[in-house]
Amino acid sequence: MRMDIRFPIGEFLPQPFSQKQKEAWLLDIKFLPPELELAIQNLDEAQLQTPYREGGWTVHQLVHHIADSHINAYMRFRLGLTENNPTIKPYDQDAWAQLNDTKTLPINVSLTLLHALHQRLYATIKELGDDIWERTVFHPEHKKKISLWELLGMYAWHGKHHVAHIKNLREKMDW
Repeated sequence: MRMDIRFPIGEFLPQPFSQKQKEAWLLDIKFLPPELELAIQNLDEAQLQTPYREGGWTVHQLVHHIADSHINAYMRFRLGLTENNPTIKPYDQDAWAQLNDTKTLPINVSLTLLHALHQRLYATIKELGDDIWERTVFHPEHKKKISLWELLGMYAWHGKHHVAHIKNLREKMDW
């Protein structure tokens, strides 16, 4: 069976709550910034401007996208923890990837941001009681409630998903 390069670790599949899964996903959140940093280590500007797949974003855009996405994750968790089923704000990730900061700023700006952001996110969620993971946010675009548990899984997956894009590109290009 051939791997779909769009989903190198497979598509996100919600999992039932378990302590073991919670610990794994929390570690994915905690260690995403250094994992991403290792994935892009020693890439030059031409390599950073290489799309991870035909029609896909460049490595440069991916790094900024992860920061953008996880800023939203941080806000979604905080809203879900402090409000009753708040409506979260969807955003156009493709349009965000075309904004000037994403095009012009070096990726170390987003890497630095991710280190601080994930430290805050991890500190916020690492010791939540099991019942708190049942709290929800409402996603108006998908017209559904999403539990904090599912958010945790989605963002743990999301980081690993994009790190795998970069690692697969490096392997393919023999970098």
